[in-house]
Amino acid sequence: MARFRVGLTGGLAAGKSTVARRFAAAGFTVVDADTIVRELHRSCGAGARAVRELFGPGFLSADGATDVAKVADLVFRDPSARARLEASLHPLVRERFVEIAGHAGGVAVLEATKLVEAGFAPDFDLVVTVEAAPEVRIRRAIARGLSATEARARIAAQGNEEVRTTAADVVLRNDGTRAELDAEVEELVARIRAAAA
Repeated sequence: MARFRVGLTGGLAAGKSTVARRFAAAGFTVVDADTIVRELHRSCGAGARAVRELFGPGFLSADGATDVAKVADLVFRDPSARARLEASLHPLVRERFVEIAGHAGGVAVLEATKLVEAGFAPDFDLVVTVEAAPEVRIRRAIARGLSATEARARIAAQGNEEVRTTAADVVLRNDGTRAELDAEVEELVARIRAAAA
């Protein structure tokens, strides 16, 4: 059982995954909520079953897996559909993380974009959010291949910075250089190790 649980959040292109990689390099057990969701959407998985119940069999592929592209198109256009899907998936993600953390020693980290909005924050000993200015995030998202319109839509769909920062114990600002972020994360890793000892 993990002695210390960290919730790691932040919006699109803020640097959350960079911080997650640093945590993993420090020896923490890092679980990506997106990876759990992909598992849930596999053929006959609990996520695929939820999609079928919510939106019908037309949103599944021939093998019974979620047609991710079709569902993504729907939920990015329809906030009520997104809310219904998230209400079905969030408890499944939480359950799987608890299972994984139960087998981890030391520190277990859940990396999740909507960690706060899903109501997960009280599950953790420490909640960390990684934030950057919207224009910085849009520029980074475009560099990754999204259009400016796609980047803005995803940022809007991924929760609210004020909500995240209010709920977080630690706010890492990532508007500057990688070296600046690395220094902040190094200090945070030392703090987490001390708390987990």
